[in-house]
Amino acid sequence: MATETIDLLVNGGKASAGPPLGPKLGPTGISVKGVVDAINEKTAEMNGMQVPVKVTINTSDKSFEISIGTPPTAALIKKELGLQKASGKAGREMVADIPIDNIIKVARIKIDTLNAADMKAAVCEIIGTCTSMGVEVEGMLPRAAIKAVKEEGKWADKISGKKQLEEHSAAELKAKQVEMQAEIAEHRAEEEAEKAAEAPAEEAAPAEGEAPAAEGEKKEEAPAKPAEKKE
Repeated sequence: MATETIDLLVNGGKASAGPPLGPKLGPTGISVKGVVDAINEKTAEMNGMQVPVKVTINTSDKSFEISIGTPPTAALIKKELGLQKASGKAGREMVADIPIDNIIKVARIKIDTLNAADMKAAVCEIIGTCTSMGVEVEGMLPRAAIKAVKEEGKWADKISGKKQLEEHSAAELKAKQVEMQAEIAEHRAEEEAEKAAEAPAEEAAPAEGEAPAAEGEKKEEAPAKPAEKKE
């Protein structure tokens, strides 16, 4: 099977048949609209970011497959911050301050594409990108933040995921407790309903040794005693 691969960089969720897609895909003979629709569907959650896309085309039957890469690190950082533009004077003018949690989030997205041996190294690499963007990390300059991670072990639990696991376990425990309380309340409600249903039945039951009255039959009333004559 002969294939052709085309690498593109598109706006997440906003690809169109215009450049760069149209001119590159047109000569291949495949459905440009089909590719555009597929790309927009796959990149809908990356709206506003530049996303690398690889289109693999079967030149025989004109079918295609689309692989979506991760956006550039700078684009992910801007997305986390809601930042339109990085600083044009990096090192002299800082334009934003990013929490370490967002740095870790970006590192997890990019780790497979980084030259990082572990999560700690990946976090430092992401912080390094903040240097050229004029973005501080937790109120520190990127260089100081990298030193804090490497030498001081700052945010170690968060970076290793230990704190996240502890929080996850606590949330699971709380959810289990709520579930158990709901089950107990439901069980009690059922017991009370059963008792309420049994009470009228006990009142209507005949006394011991007394035959139950037939349906529609009235119970005979004892004759009244004659009035005593006054002397």
